[in-house]
Amino acid sequence: MTTEKVKRKLTAILSADVKGYSRLMGADEVGTIRILQTYRGVISDLIQKKGGRVVDSPGDNVLAEFASVVDALESAVEIQRELKVRNADRSESRRMEFRIGINLGDVVEEGERIYGDGVNIAARIEGLAEAGGICVSGTAFDQVKNKLSVGYQYLGKQTVKNISDPVRAYKVLMEPESAGKVMGEKEPKQTKWGWKAVAAVVVLVLVAGALVWNFYGRPPKIEPASKEKMAFPLPDKPSIAVLPFTTMSGEKELEYFSDGLVEGIINGLSKTEHVFVIARNSTFTYKGKPVKVKQVAEEMGVRYVIEGSVQQERSRVRITTQLIDALSGYHLFSERYDRDLKDILNLQDEITMKVLTAVQAKLTTGEAARVLEKGTKNLDAYLKVLEARELKAGIINKGRVERAMQLLEEAIALDPEYAYAYSILSTAHSDLVYLGASESPRESLRRAVELGKKAVALDESNPNAHANLAFPYIFLKEFDKAIETAEKGVSLSPNSAAGYFALGTALSSADRPQEAIPILQKCLRLSPVPVHSGILSMLAGAYNKLGQYEEGVVTFKRALQIYGPNHLGAHIGLAATYSALGREGDARAEGAEVLRIDPKFSVEQYMRNYPGSPAYKDRLTKALRNAGLN
Repeated sequence: MTTEKVKRKLTAILSADVKGYSRLMGADEVGTIRILQTYRGVISDLIQKKGGRVVDSPGDNVLAEFASVVDALESAVEIQRELKVRNADRSESRRMEFRIGINLGDVVEEGERIYGDGVNIAARIEGLAEAGGICVSGTAFDQVKNKLSVGYQYLGKQTVKNISDPVRAYKVLMEPESAGKVMGEKEPKQTKWGWKAVAAVVVLVLVAGALVWNFYGRPPKIEPASKEKMAFPLPDKPSIAVLPFTTMSGEKELEYFSDGLVEGIINGLSKTEHVFVIARNSTFTYKGKPVKVKQVAEEMGVRYVIEGSVQQERSRVRITTQLIDALSGYHLFSERYDRDLKDILNLQDEITMKVLTAVQAKLTTGEAARVLEKGTKNLDAYLKVLEARELKAGIINKGRVERAMQLLEEAIALDPEYAYAYSILSTAHSDLVYLGASESPRESLRRAVELGKKAVALDESNPNAHANLAFPYIFLKEFDKAIETAEKGVSLSPNSAAGYFALGTALSSADRPQEAIPILQKCLRLSPVPVHSGILSMLAGAYNKLGQYEEGVVTFKRALQIYGPNHLGAHIGLAATYSALGREGDARAEGAEVLRIDPKFSVEQYMRNYPGSPAYKDRLTKALRNAGLN
């Protein structure tokens, strides 16, 4: 804990763990870990679907928080129903069944983590649940009693570890016939005065709860904008206007700080190809004017609006930021930062990075964006890595990769301890080999391994550093090392799309497509808009290795839908796949597309660094030549 004032809030806590986890591990450690990773991904997706946030996931436990108890219980019910379906195909001894506990309580918030009795009670309530079941505390029950199509069985007041007072507990009954019923609950007789006292207490609790919710809870919905009234059509990617922040104090210096902060956020967002951001000179026309988000969205033709405020109190400053979906009227995030105003420029950089990361996490790359921020306090280095990653995320070519490498070298010069910069630079050297653009492939791969190891050494806990190190090993055909380091990345972050991409690529390259396909599908489930354009090509290639050519065609076409008609890898893959299907006309049409994009395309050059067994490479070479490529 820091010496800063403790931040508390009222929140709904969901705690889940596996019943009989030790037994499952003892019977089959590797299989249990893989099932756990899959199920934990399912749980995380369903939590996020209901607006929750996974706070921690140590061992077999999942801890999450919600702004609403109703959302928490709806999420828990969906989780148990989904896992029941998945467990149906497993033998009884190999079923992985979770217990879930839900509590509404006060917690201490420190960074991304939460602590306190509110969390402890949720964990203790979880222990009262049956395998595949849900229990809620009395405080949670009071909020959801009549709001969901489930029933409840009162378990009485439970004495739980490390909690001084007994806790009311209720078992959730998910069968349709139990909906709306509360079983086993008997109210004690009350005197006339007793009921008045209870009523008074209830009123006080409700008032206090309302005040806490208004202070800590999600901001209220605002009047939504109309898509039809927008001055410009919405772009085909997230579109944002960043409004000048309101300065709550009169100091001119603070206004300069506020304007600089907004300008930094706009400049940072402009570095990514996946976001459309309105220029500063347009949004600053609203400075000092009482405008509504609806008006800004319609006049600027954007879906999302960022607004905020800056307030100084003596030597401290409080900065609030909010990201609003103007079409729905809902806040996607609302953050508050309390800091000492010692070094105003460094503070400006810090908050800019945090806001950029939060926006990316919500609108583009998901939680993978958190990795980018980790490891540096240098805003310039951060922005260079952000731009480099964008250059490498789409359809790569030699020019884009070399520009990314230049930016990454500059970022490392600014911050020699920035692990993620080394990691991305490692993949850039591998990309040159993949593209056939390296003058010395062996030297490029040696350098890629060196940089990848440097990233891991700087931040052993960074899952992406481990995952990215797999790629040079793949090109070196050291598949055991590639699989090992990719598995390490997945174990550190079971919800890392980048980790599953690396592992799936390593398995497919090692001619283990049957294992690679579910891993790559998991990657796409975690990142429906793929984190890398090569994921779909790798998945399609795995289908082809198993002779599932129709699936290969569908997947390569999906890559073209997402990345456009100039995705060279997709056209190469379709040419080979159609050839394998005996569809000579379609194969030659795709071969013509390959030559349109790259008139100098050479089958020999393409296959030189292609990972895979000699037998598969021979099949692929023959298929490409049959498609009219030389």
